[in-house]
Order: sequence, then C-alpha cells, then structure tokens
Amino acid sequence: MSGLALGIDAAAHRGALEGPGRLLASRGAIASEFPLGTPPVAANVPRRNRIISGLARGVRVVEAALDSGSLITARLAGEQGRDVFAVPGSIHSPLSRGCHALIKQGATLVESAEDVLGELGGGVPTATPSREAPEETHALRHHLGYDPCNVDTLGGRSGLTADVVSAMLLQLELEGKVASLPGGSSQRVGNRDQN
Repeated sequence: MSGLALGIDAAAHRGALEGPGRLLASRGAIASEFPLGTPPVAANVPRRNRIISGLARGVRVVEAALDSGSLITARLAGEQGRDVFAVPGSIHSPLSRGCHALIKQGATLVESAEDVLGELGGGVPTATPSREAPEETHALRHHLGYDPCNVDTLGGRSGLTADVVSAMLLQLELEGKVASLPGGSSQRVGNRDQN
C-alpha cells in the first residue's frame, strides 16, 4: 500500500508490479476521497495517509525525521488499532529520531521483514523464493557483497537508478538473501560460497 510518492513508494510499486502482488487500478484498487484528476497537495497528505493506514494491518517506519509525514501515518495507524513497527538507526542520524520516538511511544522495534511477519502472525517466508527473481536482481547481490552498503553506492557499482536498486533490495530481503540495516544500508546474508 502506498500514497504513490516518489522515492521508496515508487520503488516498492515497481517491485510489486514485477512480483505476484496486486496494486493500482489494473490489478488492485485505487482508494481516494478526492475526485480523479485532483493534483497532489501537501495539505491532503494526512487524509491520504489515514486511508493507507486504515487499509493496512500494520505500518513499518524505516527512517523518519521528527517532522516526517511517516510519523503522521504511524499516529493514525495507532489510533485505528493497527500495529506500528519502527526500525532503529544510529543515534547520530536525524533520520532515525522519528523511529526512536515511535519506539519510546510503544511501537514494536523490528530489524527485518521476518520480524514484522512474525508479529502479524503471517509466518516467516523461507529463504527460497516461490518465484525466481530476475537475473539482474541476483546480479545486484554480487555488487552488494557482505559489507554494509547504501543504495547510492550500489547504484554507482551497478549502473542502476536508486529506485530500481531499492526495489531489487526489497525483493532480495523478502527472499531472505539481503538484510536491511539501520541507517539505510543493506548487507548480503547467507553462505559466502552460494550465489
């Protein structure tokens, strides 16, 4: 579920469209209180986020400054009785302060997709994907290596844009082949002798 914002929202959509998920009008639904053609306006974001959180079982905040719109969504989710999850980060990063505030307020601290699925009772996916990821997604793992690396560095190594790299990392994380780390970095996991 997404508000169709640029950045991680766009990357998540691209990843979902490549997978078995359903989204957008052709394979899912578009829900809005606004008539078609309404331009994006910042003042409408809280109303949009109320719908997003209301349709979700839970909200996970990965990075958020103290004035982040993600905190509005998390607050709305809590008010609607939804689960709120937050990924901790460096105490020195302004983009971790929102997550830390949520954890202090009672959000569940999570470090991986498996943590969220475990809390929601959806089971933990196996490391073997049900559908083989595209070849280029597996090639991205070779650029990642076993040391923590951020999206920009991976983009430079692979020649891919940040939104494509983010979508691939999400797919690899769901497959259990990449771990998301605090501060926006990722790290390859598994046997070093395996692809």
